[in-house]
Amino acid sequence: MTFTYATPVRFADVDHAGIVYYPRFFHLFHVAFEELWRARMGPHAYVDLLDKDRIGFPAVKAECNFTAPLRFGDTAEIELSISRMGGKSITFRYRIYRAATPQVPRVLSAEGTVVCAVVDLARFVAAPVPERVVAMLSDLIEHGDGT
Repeated sequence: MTFTYATPVRFADVDHAGIVYYPRFFHLFHVAFEELWRARMGPHAYVDLLDKDRIGFPAVKAECNFTAPLRFGDTAEIELSISRMGGKSITFRYRIYRAATPQVPRVLSAEGTVVCAVVDLARFVAAPVPERVVAMLSDLIEHGDGT
């Protein structure tokens, strides 16, 4: 299963060539990450983890393959899944599609992963993935066949 969030490609996302500037794909990854928390645990869930529980999820590795351009006015459909759930880290997989229109089929634009460590922010050391986070993400964990 995946979590999907759609957003329009805005003028601020594109470069002079009129296509989404490559760092903006990482921004779209993070937007989907934030929307996942909002959709599943409420509008303040992620900030509560940071401020109240003192648990953070800093990125320790990020990579992306770009396969087709996105342009201003396109709709980006961002699919998020979990490719690996470790004891103290989570690997998020993102696929960004250019949404289908009556004239053009849906096209994969970029695919990437972001490995996030789980960190106790009070001591800034690795921490176990909280059980409520495991429960919230469990249906997004990919099986060996990539689903």
